[in-house]
Amino acid sequence: MAPHMDLYAEIAALVAEGRPFVLATVIESAGSTPQKPGSKLVVLGDGGLRGTVGGGAIEHQIVQAALALLEAPERTRLIETHLTHELGMCCGGRMKVFLEKHGAPPRLTVFGAGHVAKELAALAHQVGFRVTVVDERPEWARPERFPEVELRVRDPADHAREQAGGPDCYYCVTTHDHPLDQAVVEALVGKPSAYLGVIGSRRKAERFRMRLRAAGVDEHTLERLRSPMGLDIGALTPQEIAVSIVGELIQVRRKLVSSPGEACPSRSD
Repeated sequence: MAPHMDLYAEIAALVAEGRPFVLATVIESAGSTPQKPGSKLVVLGDGGLRGTVGGGAIEHQIVQAALALLEAPERTRLIETHLTHELGMCCGGRMKVFLEKHGAPPRLTVFGAGHVAKELAALAHQVGFRVTVVDERPEWARPERFPEVELRVRDPADHAREQAGGPDCYYCVTTHDHPLDQAVVEALVGKPSAYLGVIGSRRKAERFRMRLRAAGVDEHTLERLRSPMGLDIGALTPQEIAVSIVGELIQVRRKLVSSPGEACPSRSD
């Protein structure tokens, strides 16, 4: 098998595993360069490499740019490297390298399978989230209602307690029962996440915060809670509320974050 075919097979495996990486491709070269156009390098988040664009100082420079891109909001970047004595390379010439980020899809867990959750899950899936819906009511958590997402028919609070969290985890709490919402939030609020939001009115949100303070949750942690969740667009219907919530999820994903308190009141199912 040709080297490029080996690399493509590894790229396919990384995508299937959901591992983020940057693909660096030489798109232009001039003078005496270690690699010609079409040469490729895969850079993993832990610094692991697949393929090559020349090795040595020039490759180190590209790897550092790729690692920086993994932490940046944009998906692509074009860099130009000059092979000079400053890089410890005497061959001269230059290369243009196109960097393309392939990130693991952000994971959205929707607690509850009601009317808003149905619209929310479908729209979030369309904009690139990997969605899981959790509800203990099998008559609501049916594949026909959620055809393109993962379903878990179990107690949402139990599922929340088992979550490890992480920087790519988004949580939306939309259950049919306020005490259940509270239990889910209590299980998640201290765990790392990109987003934690609860559906409901401002009055409900303040009651939640009061109970969490009484349970010993500090103000810094409480600031992470978005309740009511969703952008303030005057949403009323389940479809409109889903748009407002997904808009806020995108805002967080793109790192264009507004204050957590600036959200619209929305009604639970």
